[in-house]
Amino acid sequence: MFKCLLNTETVIEMSDEGNKKMKKHHLPHDHGQNTEMLLGKLPAVEDCEMAAEIFKQISNGTRLRILWLLCHCEECVSNISAAMGMSAPAVSHHLKTLKNTGLLVRRRDGKEIYYKLADTPVAEYIHRICEEIFKMKCPL
Repeated sequence: MFKCLLNTETVIEMSDEGNKKMKKHHLPHDHGQNTEMLLGKLPAVEDCEMAAEIFKQISNGTRLRILWLLCHCEECVSNISAAMGMSAPAVSHHLKTLKNTGLLVRRRDGKEIYYKLADTPVAEYIHRICEEIFKMKCPL
C-alpha cells in the first residue's frame, strides 16, 4: 500500500492491485453541509467518464435519430442508411460508437448485420429520457 498526495486536502491510498480508496478529505472550510461524507461516496473517475461518453453519444443529432429508431425495431445497416438519408459507411460509424458505449447490440444473419437497443438498464433509461424529456414518443 502506498499513498499519493494530490493536494494539501486529499490523500488517496493505492493498493498494490491498483485499487484506489479515498482516505480522508480535509476541506479548508466547514459550511455545515456534510461535504466530507459526500466526498466519501463520490463516484469513481472511470464511472463519470463512462457516463460522459454516453451523454456525448446522444448529443449528436444523427446518433440520437438512429438510437430512437433502434429503440423501436431491429434494423440492418442498409435500411438505417436509407431511413437516415446517409451512406452505409457513415451510418456504420455512428452504429459502432453507439455499440461501443453499450447502448446497442448487433447480430449477424448471413451478410446482414442487424442492430437494436441493448437490453440494459442504461439503454432503457436513455430510451425513457428520449421519450419523456425530449418528447420523442414511442410510436408503438
